[in-house]
Amino acid sequence: MLPLIAGLDPNCSEVQALVIVPTRELAIQIEQVTRDMGSGFKTNAVYGGQSFSKDKLNLSHPPAILIGTPGRIADHLRRETFSTGNVRTLVLDEFDKSLEVGFEAEMSEIIGLLPGLKKKVLTSATMHASVPVFVGLKKPKVLNFLGESESQLTIKTIISPAKDKLETLVDALCHIGNEPGIIFCNYKESIDRISNFLSEKKIAHGCFHGGMEQNDRERALIKFRNGTHQLLLATDLAARGIDVPEIRFIIHYQLPGRSHEFTHRNGRTARMFSDGTAYILKWEEEILPEFIPETEIEMLSKAPVPSPSEWTTLMISGGRKDKISKGDLAGLFFKQGQLGKDHLGVIELKQDCAFVAVHSSKINQLIQLVDGSKLKTKKIRVTVVECK
Repeated sequence: MLPLIAGLDPNCSEVQALVIVPTRELAIQIEQVTRDMGSGFKTNAVYGGQSFSKDKLNLSHPPAILIGTPGRIADHLRRETFSTGNVRTLVLDEFDKSLEVGFEAEMSEIIGLLPGLKKKVLTSATMHASVPVFVGLKKPKVLNFLGESESQLTIKTIISPAKDKLETLVDALCHIGNEPGIIFCNYKESIDRISNFLSEKKIAHGCFHGGMEQNDRERALIKFRNGTHQLLLATDLAARGIDVPEIRFIIHYQLPGRSHEFTHRNGRTARMFSDGTAYILKWEEEILPEFIPETEIEMLSKAPVPSPSEWTTLMISGGRKDKISKGDLAGLFFKQGQLGKDHLGVIELKQDCAFVAVHSSKINQLIQLVDGSKLKTKKIRVTVVECK
C-alpha cells in the first residue's frame, strides 16, 4: 500500500486505484489496514453479501482506493457507479486465486473496462499458474522476497491410531495447551462434526467456512482476533488473508489437495519473524501426498483440556459513521464503565458498529453501567456477541 498511496493525486476526487481480492474477509482486512495507515485518502471496500445500495452511497463520494471482490467490482463497472477515467493502478492480491478459472470471465471484463491503467501489481505467496493473456502484462518485473529471510515455521506430524481422528485431535489440543491456532478441514460438514465433538469436550472454539452467513463469519474472526476464542475451525477460506500475528500453530486435520494451498495454510502461523508450528494429523495407515515433506513425529503428552478464554466480545451499536473513535469507547468503558486497563482488550471499529473484548468477570457490571449511554450524538446499545 505504501507505493500505491505515494502515487495518488490528492487533488483528484475520483477512484485512482483498484485492489481486487478473492474473498470478502481479505477486502475487509485491507480496507482496515489502509485506514489505519492514516494517509488522508478515502478507502472503501465492496463485496457480495452487503447491500448494493450501501455501496452506491459510499461511491457517491468516491474513494481514492477501492477494494473489492471480482463479482462486485465487475457489477459496479457494468452499472457505471463510479468513473474509471482516473484509475491508473490495478492490484490483484492473491492473484493466483483471483485468476483461477472461476473468476476468469469477471477479471477479463474488469481489466477491459479500465482503459487508463498505467500499472498492474500482482501479489501472492505462491505462483503456481501462468498469468492469462487478458491481464496484459508486458515485460513484467518479478520481485521475489521468499528467499529474503529464513522461515521460522516448524512442520511436525501427529499420528492417530484410529482412522477417525477426533480423539487424537482433542489429545493434541490438550498437549499444545492454551495457544491460539487454526484447525484446517476440507469440508464444512467436517467442521460441523468436529465442532460438535469439541463442544462435548468443553473446548471453546469458533467456526469459519463458506456455508456461514457473512455476519457470523466476520464475528468468528473478530472473536478469534481478540482472544474470545483461542481456536478456529476453518476451511481453506481462511488460508489466505487472515492475518492474526499471534497464531502459534495450525493443524491440518485434513490435508488440502494441492501443494500451494498447503503453503498458504502454513502461512497463517510463523508470520513476521515469529515462530510457529504446522501439525499434520495423520492416521497411521494414511499415505501422504508427495508435496508433504519428511517431518518429525510429535509425541503427545497427557494434559488437561485448555481452559476457556478470559475474554468476552461485546457489540456496540455505533461506529465510524457516528464519528465514534476507539478512544471514545475506551474512555466510556474506563470512566463510566469503571473498567481497569487490564479488563479492556481489543477494540474493532466498523462503519456502523464496534466490537470490544472485555474481561468476562466485568461483563454484567459494564453492561449495567454503559448500556443506553449517549456517545457523541448517539445512544448506544451494548450486547454480548453470542457464540455460534
